[in-house]
Formats: sequence, structure tokens, C-alpha cells
Amino acid sequence: MTSRPPNGHFTILYFASAGSFTTKNVEALPAPLPLSKLFATLEERYQGIKENVLDNSLVTVNLSYVDMPGGEDGETSDEEIVIQEGDEVAIIPPVSSG
Repeated sequence: MTSRPPNGHFTILYFASAGSFTTKNVEALPAPLPLSKLFATLEERYQGIKENVLDNSLVTVNLSYVDMPGGEDGETSDEEIVIQEGDEVAIIPPVSSG
């Protein structure tokens, strides 16, 4: 379990290659943030993360998987989700084993 983010922020957890790319396992970002702006916000902080990590990752908000707006299939069912203060978001890239 992660500690509570500072007031006015949400927690974002980076797993596998997302953590390697950002060199962080967790950080706090300002809330509220529309889910549709999450990838652009992360791209501003970590140039290249969208193409190299996020485009193939799963995303959860408070342990529930969400469909990212504007995906390849045009799915926008979660477009109205707004990440709120105290929420927990996880970026889960594909993991291979061998």
C-alpha cells in the first residue's frame, strides 16, 4: 500500500518498464486531472514515454481497469473519468517471461 499523496494530488504507480523509463516507482501529480489528459501530462514530464511505454500499457484508477480515451479502437467510454485528489493510478506495461 502506498502512502497518501499530498493535498491536491493523486498517486501514480509505475510498474515494469514504466518505472524504468521514469526512474520512479511512485509519484504524486496535481488533481483533478481528466483521464483523457493523463498520457499528455506524462509525455510532458517524460518525453517519449507515450510511444515507448504508455501506448501498450494498461491503466487502473483505484484498482479498476479503465479504457484510455482515444485508443486504437476509438473506445471513449471512460472519457468522462476525472482523476481526483487521493486517487491511485497505476501504469501497467506488458510483462514477458521466458
